[in-house]
Parts: sequence; structure tokens; C-alpha cells
Amino acid sequence: MKIKIIQFLIIIILLTECVSGGIITVGESGYDFTTIKDAINAAHAGDTVLVHQKTTPYNELVRFVRSGNEVDGYITLMAFPGENPVIDASGVSTGSDWIIGIVKIINKSYIRIEGFELRNLITSNTDKFPGGIWVRGNSNHIEIKNNNIHHIEHNNADGGAHGIAVYGTSSSVSINNILIDGNEVHHCKLAWSESVVLNGNVENFVVSNNVVHDNNNIAFDFIGFEGTCSDPELDQARNGLVTGNIAYNIDSRTNPSYDGDGSADGIYVDGGKDIIIERNIVYNCNIGVELASEHPDGSTSGIILRNNLIRNNHAIGIAIGGYDSQRGQTFDCVIVNNTLYHNRSEFDWGGEFYIQYYCTNNVFKNNIIYSKSNIPIIDYSNSTGSDFDISNNIYYSDGTKKWIWQGNQYNDFEAYRNATGNDSNSVFADPLLKDVQNDDPSLLENSPAINKGINLGQELTGQEDFFGNPRIVDSIIDIGAVEYDKVTGIKTGNLIIPDAIKLENPFPNPFNPSVTINFIIPPQEFNKKIELKIYDMEGELIADLFQGIANKSRYRVVWNAALTNGTNVSSGVYLLGLKVGQFSLTKKLIYLK
Repeated sequence: MKIKIIQFLIIIILLTECVSGGIITVGESGYDFTTIKDAINAAHAGDTVLVHQKTTPYNELVRFVRSGNEVDGYITLMAFPGENPVIDASGVSTGSDWIIGIVKIINKSYIRIEGFELRNLITSNTDKFPGGIWVRGNSNHIEIKNNNIHHIEHNNADGGAHGIAVYGTSSSVSINNILIDGNEVHHCKLAWSESVVLNGNVENFVVSNNVVHDNNNIAFDFIGFEGTCSDPELDQARNGLVTGNIAYNIDSRTNPSYDGDGSADGIYVDGGKDIIIERNIVYNCNIGVELASEHPDGSTSGIILRNNLIRNNHAIGIAIGGYDSQRGQTFDCVIVNNTLYHNRSEFDWGGEFYIQYYCTNNVFKNNIIYSKSNIPIIDYSNSTGSDFDISNNIYYSDGTKKWIWQGNQYNDFEAYRNATGNDSNSVFADPLLKDVQNDDPSLLENSPAINKGINLGQELTGQEDFFGNPRIVDSIIDIGAVEYDKVTGIKTGNLIIPDAIKLENPFPNPFNPSVTINFIIPPQEFNKKIELKIYDMEGELIADLFQGIANKSRYRVVWNAALTNGTNVSSGVYLLGLKVGQFSLTKKLIYLK
């Protein structure tokens, strides 16, 4: 008991050092409040509401009634470190409001929500629009981190539901400075709506390191032109970064709103603008990634889709353009250095790269497409587009290869290239990929992709490849999502096997709010203990990131600039230490607030 009291006091001291306001505790008994709602009603700018796990879930809905501010700080609602508080909406009265959320933020700013399990907000009432976390109005500086959201459901085909939703409804002030990081959204029934969505007048956002899976509609959606904001010039999600996310098992065929149609995307930009989408994994979705606009007067533009792995999706790997002649357009988008593999895995329509209606001035370069036999590598079946820039790609097929261009089919690469004028610097060859099915699209030695890409500059290609290694080396770039690094491996048969422990350069570095850490363990080091820790510059341990027994080659860990107890660290320099058995490596990390 004395040890637990000491640990609690240490946590309180550390939290006190990191916030400008007070600490409000919530728990079963002996705390400031027994309900989260009452604690939030009492919280002011700078306060942290620490919520303890109870023997039964919190059965309530939570709405923020105040904002934090830039001077006094955020209002933070967070799980007590090491505990798993659950807010379960089963049977809770939702009142008369049509927007119902387990956590709701309407016209409030400087809010953090972290570390909760949110579940069981279920309705069939078409006058209700449920969400796990709802943000609406003109809010700003919102952080939604490390929450587990599931079983948010609308069970009426005319309804809609969201796991996490950010709707910018004001025509005078945008919702801005939004961070959605490290959340899991799963097993939701969404009717006409999406798992994680930013819609309307929303700008300057980061959606990172989330895992969205096993939902019956779109995983990530960035929307414009739905009338969410009354000013059409501002009614689109824009100026954002979408990175390090995973979407899988997204399928609308069982969704009653879709009447058996499978058209749910892993990542969908539906009228968004100026968004970077990089280093994500999308698989087992109806459509991998789609850049389009469903509204005839709207468009998707300025999207950079780079360094992603898009594999084994049911119909399409990447789609651009409106899905029929009544939709909007896609223009000025750059699709570069992605790896597409065995898409159109189940459906009798679609293809790896699917060009739909009204596409203008889009770039498709440095990509690897590895298709199944007789599946279109490129399918452009209409003639409404123009100014395509397609080159420096590598194509391959398990068997019969196929390109469709303006309705004409080509089963020979040279015939396709000569007839269309595309891909003057592309090749048809086995790209020699390492283990795509296990999310390792690395290039093997002698891959034709090595040093064969076109350097479009860091602004378009990014600083890091899929694994966080330098994307451009001595002005040279490879084709596909991963840069080949011969230093990390030796050749054994047709495989590249790492021959040394490697702690890769963390990225980004300096960082805010999170840094991704990749390290490599060679097979001869398997079964040894791994420890990944963060130390301050005095050598004191402040965060224990990972412990385990080595049983695979590649590891990825994300640090969200927090102590082991969950408290945010201050700006400064920290040491990252990797220990495998008796072998140790260190790197410096710089955290800038």
C-alpha cells in the first residue's frame, strides 16, 4: 500500500509541474467526483481531469462546457496513468439534441481527451446522429489521443454515425489545429457516415498513428462541399497531414445503407484540398485510397499521396476522379512512391490504379504496381480527363497483364505505352519485394526499382520513406514506398536478412507531438530481450517504451512525448536507448512545443 501511495504522489507532483491549473480526480469513491460529467463541469482552463478505472463502466455522456486557452492551458480529460476507464453509453438518455456523442465538444477550444475506452452508443432513430467523439462549430486546438472507440452504431439505413467526427460549421472561423493520434476505432456500424471524418471548414490538422478496422463504412474521410459550412469557399477540409495510420477490414457490403454494394474506402478525400497522405497502410478495404469529389460543383485538389503501402483491397488500390459523370473532379494531385499489391482481390470490377471521371493535371510517378493475373494495372475507361503525367513506374503481374486506356485494352506493355504516350521511363519487371503481405515492401538486392526513380524534390517526395529512412540519398531516389538500404542486410538466396542491430533515425526529429522509432533485429539476435527506453540528459529513466523478446526483424514504436505515467514532458533534448541482450544503441530526440 505504501508503494502505491508513493507512486500516486509522484504522479501528482509530475502532473502539477506540467499543468498551470489544478488536478480534479474522478473515481468510484474517495475522489473529487464520481462522474466525469460533474468533473468536466467544474474544470477550467489549465485543469486536468484524471479519471480512474471503476469496477463498472462510467454510464454517462460528457459535454465540455468551457474552453481552455493559450495562456492558462488546455482542459485535459485523461485516464489515470496505467488504468483503463470505460465510458459506456448503454441505456443513457440522449436528450433532445440530434447530435449525440459519448464525448462532445461544441464551440470549445484547447481541449485534450486521452486514454479512454468509449463504447455502445447505439440508435435506430433517424433524428439522432451518434458519435464516439463529436467536435463541431468553431473549435480549435483539440487533441484526441490514444482512445479505443467501438460499437458506435446507427442501425437505420437512413441514418449515420461516426467514431470520431470534426465538423467545421462556422463560415467566420474554421476549426483548426486538430490532432487525432493513436486512436483505435473499430466494430462500428456507420450507415451513411464514416469512422474518422473531418468535414467542412476544418484546416491545419494532423491525423496520425490511428488504427481503424472492422467497420462497415469508410475508415478516414476528408470532406468538402456537403454544405457543412454555409460558405462554399470554406466548406472543405484542407491543409492537413495524414500519416502512419492503418486501415483494414473496411467493407460496406453488410451495411444496409449500401444495399450490398462494396464501396467503402480505407482513405477517402472527398472534396478535400492540400493534404499530405504518407506512410499509411491500407488493406482488405473495398477501395484502398480514393481522391475524388461526389459533388458536381466540387473538387479534390493539391493532394500528395506518397510512400504508402496499399495492398489486397477488394476492388481498387488507388482511385481518382468522380465515380460517374455527375460527380466533381480531381486535379493537381501527386501520387508518388507508393507500393500497390494484389488489389481487386475479390470484386469483378476495379483495378490497381483506377482513373474515373474529370481528372486533370495529375501526376503518377515512382510507384510500384504488382497486379494479379488479368487485373487492370491501370483502368481508364472514359475520356473525360487530360494532362496526365505518368512515368517512372514499375509494373508487374502474376500472369496476364492488362492496361485499359480510354476504353481500349492492351495486354502488352509496349503496345500500351506506344498507344497512350504514357510511361516513357517506366518498366515492366518483377520489383523483387521482400514481404508485402506482412507489410514489408522493402526492395531486395538487384531490384529494378533501386536508383530508378525520378527526384521530384523533397516537397513532393517527403523526407522519409515508408519506414522512416531518408527518402532521397545523394539526390537519388528509388521507386516504390521504401528506399533500398544495402547497409542493413546481406544476401541469402533471394532474401535480404539484416546482419546487425540497427536503430534507425527517429522521425520527425525535432518532433511535436509524436516521434516514430524503427529498429531492426537480425535473426541471430532473436530470443534476446529487447528494451526501448527514454532518458533525460541527466541519465534518469523517464519512459519505458517497449519490452519484449525479439521474434521478428522490424519493429516500430511511437512515443507521444509522455512520461511512463502519461504526463507530457517539457521541451528539450532526450536520449533514446535501445538494448538487445547486452548490446546498446542510443539516439538523441528533440521535443519542441
